[in-house]
Amino acid sequence: MSSTSRFDERKRRLSGVVAIPVTPFDAGGAVDPETYAKLVDRVIAAGVEVVTPNGNTGEFYALDETETRHCLEVTVEAAAGRASVVAGVGHDLRTAIGAARHARETGAGLIMIHQPVHPYVSAEGWVEYHRAIAAAVPELGVVPYVRDARIEGEQLARLGDAAENVIGVKYAVPDPVRFASVARDAGLDRFTWIAGLAELSAPGYFAVGATGFTSGLVNVAPSLSLEMFRALRDGDFGATMACWERVRPFEELRAADGNAHNVSVVKEALARLGLCRRDVRPPSRPLTTEERERVEGALWPGLLTR
Repeated sequence: MSSTSRFDERKRRLSGVVAIPVTPFDAGGAVDPETYAKLVDRVIAAGVEVVTPNGNTGEFYALDETETRHCLEVTVEAAAGRASVVAGVGHDLRTAIGAARHARETGAGLIMIHQPVHPYVSAEGWVEYHRAIAAAVPELGVVPYVRDARIEGEQLARLGDAAENVIGVKYAVPDPVRFASVARDAGLDRFTWIAGLAELSAPGYFAVGATGFTSGLVNVAPSLSLEMFRALRDGDFGATMACWERVRPFEELRAADGNAHNVSVVKEALARLGLCRRDVRPPSRPLTTEERERVEGALWPGLLTR
């Protein structure tokens, strides 16, 4: 089987809603695996085909290695083959490769490589970091998470040449014009292009080449995220923007103060739905009483109907 056909189904699924589940904590502050499994099952039962444990909405950088591995194991078990699991990996190269190999052993089909957080990132070093991780797990599909506008199509094309299992790109630079250029320079048909800034940005990115988008909102209102994806896929701009208007108040709360409340707002909504506790870890913070009331106002009747 060729590498292209081997990854076809995984690429197809990336052209959809890529759910980033929150990581629920129990009253003692530890990861709550039972609640985690229920949240994963909820989005998959709604029709989501890709779940990414250990993403930023999952508080990746606030979890230790044991916790990230446990979250992945819980996700794979809860998914039970019904959806593709994309394991978030990152940190130093050795740690990322270890996490990627654990993902393979656990049964995940793909990994997402977080944008390197080191302050000194060269274009060549960025390619080598991703190439080395991809080479360690040739059986897995690989999705780089691009948040750095300095990464150009040239680097992505070189990475694709060096690692045939790089099959998608999560692009999260807030500039759809830049994205359009990068995607075409790298090869628009070469990778599955995922709009990495969720529902509010998805229409602009879909207009110039994206075919999937990541979502934290999907934890709260999976049917709405899926409705928006179908409208985007079908080119129905009116239906897309009707969804966009419903999503906007909630997503703007998440984006406030430089996305400081990205996770806190989602967990507050889930807490109000009785689905998990609202606890977050630093560097996130709990919402104030006023902020919590705004979340309630965004839920009804915007995202949800009673």
